[in-house]
Amino acid sequence: KRVGYPKMGQPPHNLPFTVIGAALLWFGWFGFNAGSSLAADGIAAIAFATTNTAAATAGLTWAMLEWIFRGKPTVLGAATGAVAGLVAITPGAGFVSVPSALAIGFGASVICYIGLYKIKSKFGYDDSLDVFGVHGLGGTWGALATGLFCSTSINPNGADGLFFGNPGQFLIQVIGVAAGYAIAIVGTLVCLGIVRSVTSLRVSREEEISGLDYVLHGEVAYNLLSQGMSDASRTEEY
Repeated sequence: KRVGYPKMGQPPHNLPFTVIGAALLWFGWFGFNAGSSLAADGIAAIAFATTNTAAATAGLTWAMLEWIFRGKPTVLGAATGAVAGLVAITPGAGFVSVPSALAIGFGASVICYIGLYKIKSKFGYDDSLDVFGVHGLGGTWGALATGLFCSTSINPNGADGLFFGNPGQFLIQVIGVAAGYAIAIVGTLVCLGIVRSVTSLRVSREEEISGLDYVLHGEVAYNLLSQGMSDASRTEEY
């Protein structure tokens, strides 16, 4: 875990940058999903439409969830929800309808919101970018939802899902998710083992507090004079 986590909150340092990043992701995701058709055809068009619908639905849903459970919506929450929607719609973007994309986007926000505010706090792991909560859980839901909502009326090259009379496709998606988890877990452990054999997996406490920009490059990205805290005083506070 990072030094001071979870007692000291470490939110994004710049929300405008967060919004710009989310906007770039949203725009780029059209090429990622619609471009996977490798043609300017109807499948590309449906993938484009479902991608945008799921992202917008998820962003609005996250804001509503924050409003209900935390008293007010946040820009960071809306951006997080939109990314969760983009992740979830990716497996089935060219195989589901726009109404189905609404359901997928809504489900992505609910599941990922629970992942961030319930599962993460319960197990106490430190995931600074909420990769598991958004991409892991959102991707899992998206893969399973493809087995629920895919339809040959949208893409004849695909298959019908559970809600269209083919429960076998949902089982295929479940197997795919299980295989994905197995590959991710084993692959991560192997990669960590290789890195650990060459160098340490983390920097020292002092280097982390000083900041890796300064430790590795001798400079910092942000000279925040208003902080009024030297490295020594920050170390003492931690």
